[in-house]
Amino acid sequence: MLDKNLKNKIAMIFLWGNGLVTIVILALIIGYVLVKGLPAMSLEFIFTSPKGVTQSGGIFPTIIASIYVTGLSILIGAPVAVGAAIYLSEYTKEGRITQIIRFGADALAGVPSIVLGLFGLSLFVYILGLGWSMLSGALTLILMILPIIMRTTEDALQAVPNAWRQGSVGLGATKWQTIRKVVLPAATPRIMTGIVLGVGRVFGETAAVMFTAGLAINIPFLPNEPGRTMTSHLYLLATEGTSMRTAYGTALLLMGIILIFNLGARRLFGGSKVRR
Repeated sequence: MLDKNLKNKIAMIFLWGNGLVTIVILALIIGYVLVKGLPAMSLEFIFTSPKGVTQSGGIFPTIIASIYVTGLSILIGAPVAVGAAIYLSEYTKEGRITQIIRFGADALAGVPSIVLGLFGLSLFVYILGLGWSMLSGALTLILMILPIIMRTTEDALQAVPNAWRQGSVGLGATKWQTIRKVVLPAATPRIMTGIVLGVGRVFGETAAVMFTAGLAINIPFLPNEPGRTMTSHLYLLATEGTSMRTAYGTALLLMGIILIFNLGARRLFGGSKVRR
């Protein structure tokens, strides 16, 4: 029989080994994309449009389309998800209705993105007549981010000590004033974490936006205009094999944008925590 100290050392070695393997795999993926994509990086690549049948040249319209559809989905979806979380956490008691809502959110989070893309194609593009557009893509992506932001926000609200709510009510504040002035500010860092996770999910999504936002190479200005996102462009380049240099450059820039956004959000909202 092994003694406790030896078991503890073996467990620590096993856990550290798992973490090290994960870091190594991540480093290999990033390094591979960096080596392959760095030769394509230039100001011309970032700020010009694709050229010719091989889709060489730049990817500027795809960057704008990606930011556009992501921003639109967060702008519409985040308030709905946060509002639903506030309702579940602050205004309802545990019961069948709350269980059904949470089960629905969990089930929605498990739906494959390609299925959501087909649903968005049928509902938003054809039935509602929105066509291939930024709005159709954003409405489809909302279905992907709703469960992420809602459950993260609910956990954030429940992490705020009840004594803070009771103290606010005791001082004469209404329930909504307590939520708005006490609960939400304390939970904001964790809520923003959920929103950042949602942004990372939809910014890197391919299937859902290919079916709904379209594949047109243009800079969209209005929500009813189509556009090709970076992920759709990368998918077409990789599958058609027309320009692998551009494909790896697109992948590298995509990773860089997501990394910069995550680091920026972490710097802005990661320093504040709820203290019990």
